[in-house]
Amino acid sequence: MEVFIVTGRRKSERSTRQKLSSPGRPPVWQRENLCRFWREIAAGLSSEDAAVEAGVSAPVGNRWFRSSGGMPPTHLSPSAITLRNRSLTFREREEIALECARGTGIRAIARKLGRSPSTISREIRRNSATRGGDFDYRAITAQWHADRAARRPKVAKLAANVALRDYVQDRLAGLIATPDGIAFDGPIVVWKGRRAVHRQSRRWSKAWSPEQIARRLRLDFPEDATMRISHEAIYQALYIQGRGALKRELSACLRSGRALRLPRERARSRGKSFLGDALMISDRPAEIGDRAVPGHWEGDLILGLGSSAIGTLVERTTRFTMLLHLPRMEGHGIKKSVKNGPALAGHGAEAVRDAIAETIMELPAHLRRSLTWDQGTEMSQHAQLRIDTGLDIYFCDPQSPWQRGSNENTNGLLRQYFPKGTDLSQHGAGELSAVAHALNSRPRKTLGYRTPAEALDGLLKSDMIEGVAATG
Repeated sequence: MEVFIVTGRRKSERSTRQKLSSPGRPPVWQRENLCRFWREIAAGLSSEDAAVEAGVSAPVGNRWFRSSGGMPPTHLSPSAITLRNRSLTFREREEIALECARGTGIRAIARKLGRSPSTISREIRRNSATRGGDFDYRAITAQWHADRAARRPKVAKLAANVALRDYVQDRLAGLIATPDGIAFDGPIVVWKGRRAVHRQSRRWSKAWSPEQIARRLRLDFPEDATMRISHEAIYQALYIQGRGALKRELSACLRSGRALRLPRERARSRGKSFLGDALMISDRPAEIGDRAVPGHWEGDLILGLGSSAIGTLVERTTRFTMLLHLPRMEGHGIKKSVKNGPALAGHGAEAVRDAIAETIMELPAHLRRSLTWDQGTEMSQHAQLRIDTGLDIYFCDPQSPWQRGSNENTNGLLRQYFPKGTDLSQHGAGELSAVAHALNSRPRKTLGYRTPAEALDGLLKSDMIEGVAATG
């Protein structure tokens, strides 16, 4: 009978780590792809376009964006410190795999990558595939081992502390109650998944903000250090999937109603592609700012129920007001809206352009010098409007309504006749003319208690007298 003597163990059995199952199908991404993806998001790209730039498919990018709540993890944000001096990248692991296949020595590989020989040695020893009984270094397998080892099993504070989680949920989504302590549910709100629709029915709750909850904990539990959490941790528990602490449905209790965060650069650049050749308010001459010369106007839209709207034009010197009738287009509410097609609600770019041109061309040329508007998409036809009317069109800075102070004040007065939440499309051109006449016949303190109509009439009469004197 033959006897086999085992002289030693296999290299895989002599290795320091335990046996692991196969990593299976390699992932479609690496850390470099994620970092590149979030850099493009910070630059204002959509999740689909950022995914293409990062080298992955558009659905993958959309899944990354939603799973992170619209914001990059701290270690992947563009401001995060690069891991060049701390961890090997996937590209470096590919170089190591190529050099190992060529039979290059450890020190030669280290010199080529600019790394310590001990770093390369540990990388090959720890992250090589050992299923065949030897250290077979492959980049994908090594990256899988490194990602698995870097995974943090840290449990979220809200998931581990039941008392803290109950406190946060009660203040965030607790039922409102009468002064007698009788609680009731309020309206039933359907969860929309991505974010709450603007002006829809909202869930009635105590609705403390995460910051209020975080600050109040210090007052309610001054001696208990375990009852502490930052407001950012509460936001992350709501927005980031897989945190396991708070349900994303509770984001409907936030005042914004959002289930995803909106990247700042994307909000800045939204709907402003038409401003490339536009004049900003900083380019406006001084004579417009001091209201010394008439003929400079401010404009805006007031919105109502069902995306109805009325346009407003206010002359800066006399506060004379003209209203733009913006009726709904044929097929509104019946036909399905076409992407990049006409706005059937009646206040699209072409409708607003035609309404302004038709209304303001009734005035003499010296009373139509310029128009200042906000950065709404309804003015994307501003270049054609300038050609049709001869108006110099200026745009305000974002979120700066005070730069159109006369118009904002007039819009507030108009809400007496057109309250918020009402359908403005029910008012015809005759009714708008009557309301404009009422405003123009109202004495104004800033005009020495003259009416805007009287102030404009005085300007017209003075211009006629000057014209007669010049010809005489």
